[in-house]
Amino acid sequence: MTIENLFYGDRIKLSAVREEDAETMFKWGEDAEYLRNVDTDLALPYTLKQMESEGSPSSNEVYFRLRTLEDDVLIGFVAIHGIEWNNRIGQLAIGIGNTDYRGKGYGAEAVRLILRYAFYELNLNRVGLDVIEYNEQAIRTYEKAGFQHEGRVRSAVLRDGNSYDRIMMGMLYSEWNESVKV
Repeated sequence: MTIENLFYGDRIKLSAVREEDAETMFKWGEDAEYLRNVDTDLALPYTLKQMESEGSPSSNEVYFRLRTLEDDVLIGFVAIHGIEWNNRIGQLAIGIGNTDYRGKGYGAEAVRLILRYAFYELNLNRVGLDVIEYNEQAIRTYEKAGFQHEGRVRSAVLRDGNSYDRIMMGMLYSEWNESVKV
């Protein structure tokens, strides 16, 4: 199979980090809903200086900004991190920070793009992720992409006086390759 452009989807592209991105992502850091869905850490805004250093190259991570094809608007990020090259595995992380682009299928397209990159370019055999159980939209997106439920870590996230499970999901290259429509 030949891929015309590894970094482009129908509406978005995987792009490099740009200096001007830090200001936009700094603003996303003030969005509690975004912070509470994208990570299990404390919802804590980063400084502009911290945002400027985010996405620095690493030997066990690939990190992209998500931009629209039509007008090059920064809408989020996607990464494969925690890569274990000897085991050919990595972990998916994604966030759609621009509220105008949430709930419109951009996250699903980004997941398809990064999986294509992970399996065809990085030659990984497995991509995993974990998601907080209340993030039902993300769970549906991952399921539609072909991720399988692999388990849960009970009461792993405490928010607003409630405890939530972290759901562990994963996809193998063989599963991706069977279902792919490039």
